Amino acid sequence: MAEKIAVIIPAFNEAPVLQDTVASVRRVSPTATIVVVDDGSTDGTQTVAYACADVVLSHRKNCGLGAAIMTGLEYAKREGYTSCITFDADGQHDAADIPHALQKITDGYDVVVGSRFRGSHSGMPRARRFVLLAGNIVTFLFFGVWTSDSQSGFRAFSRRAIETIYLKSNRMEVSSELYGEIHRLHLKYAEIPIHIRYTKYSLGKGQRNANGLKILLKLLYRL
Repeated sequence: MAEKIAVIIPAFNEAPVLQDTVASVRRVSPTATIVVVDDGSTDGTQTVAYACADVVLSHRKNCGLGAAIMTGLEYAKREGYTSCITFDADGQHDAADIPHALQKITDGYDVVVGSRFRGSHSGMPRARRFVLLAGNIVTFLFFGVWTSDSQSGFRAFSRRAIETIYLKSNRMEVSSELYGEIHRLHLKYAEIPIHIRYTKYSLGKGQRNANGLKILLKLLYRL
């Protein structure tokens, strides 16, 4: 089967940076289909997406990160993509890391997560590092998979993973829930180092420290 790759970019109110993010992906992966999932944005994100992406999938209202990822995965499954990448819209990810992730999929892995703690994370606030470490511990206790960066938005999925993963969480706790699916489905998992560019904008859009307790409570409710 010929390779058919999708880069899925969940986006909620990312109009100021989305075009640059899409352009960076296109420079590195010119043959990939760039799929923007507009999660009920109110700032013109959808208009920007239609101008620069290959496919735009829209939620009529804001449903959350988990719902946006599942919308993207369901599209990739329906359209027969052999692999896909999830990539944050806020500009913090480096598209140059995409080929490395896809090579791991070619090597036989089902889920590849880009870890900020195995690569460059200059500019990450100390409090953010603590919250992410706590998320790793909670993820291990709930789902039995150790990861150095459970909340990373940079992920690659094989065709097997695309066809079998089912995420129930609609919002930020989806990042931890993914490891439950890796465990349940016996998917082959790997991490790669990625390079992060923190800006005032991306720090404002990312995981807030106060959300850690909310995520834990939602995971407890789910179980």
